[in-house]
Amino acid sequence: MMLLALALAPALFIMVYIYVKDKYEREPIGLLLKNFALGASASVVMTLVIGAFGNFFLPVTNPESVLQQFIKAFIVVALVEEFSKYVIVRFYAQRNKEFDEPFDGIVYAVMVAMGFAALENIMYVFQYGMTNGIVRAFTAVPAHATFGILMGYFMGKAKFAKTKKEKIRLNLTGLLAATIFHGAYDFFLFINFIPGISIGAFLSLIFGLLLSRKAIKKHQEVSHFKH
Repeated sequence: MMLLALALAPALFIMVYIYVKDKYEREPIGLLLKNFALGASASVVMTLVIGAFGNFFLPVTNPESVLQQFIKAFIVVALVEEFSKYVIVRFYAQRNKEFDEPFDGIVYAVMVAMGFAALENIMYVFQYGMTNGIVRAFTAVPAHATFGILMGYFMGKAKFAKTKKEKIRLNLTGLLAATIFHGAYDFFLFINFIPGISIGAFLSLIFGLLLSRKAIKKHQEVSHFKH
């Protein structure tokens, strides 16, 4: 039970944090939990299926190939995982009538991301133990949150875009932003055969956190419900 609590605690903390930051018109708890559940189920299944094809067609035949690890990080892992989350936000959350202000993009994208991260974290913590869980609480789980915030920032804007073309552009920008930061984070970890290079993952995470904080403030300021 301790391992399960340790695995779930970071995601739950981040979910509560984002819920509190949605200051002006909070979303229904039931709908948030549905997005969390879809993140932990549908997006994980999509990731496993698409990722299997990715690993088959783009295998890492040389673990010390920087190019192969780059392709794995940005395409086989980051793009596949973020696309799987994006599908839930785009075709479930964004279409819901409760998605009624730009900040909701961040809220729902983070809920989906935390569902994904929670299940992933459970698997890692039960496999590698408490120390791994503590490390991931301050690295991998917050990283998934930043990817969700960056994706949700643009998808929140997309919901209220005036043209279909602009909506598509903003939605895909959200997917691209999440993929770039996710890919960068993983890439520096995958090429750990280069001494000291792993620091790049933490620098990309810090940069992502700073941008996420800015994204949250910007959407809070433009809330339809602020006044």
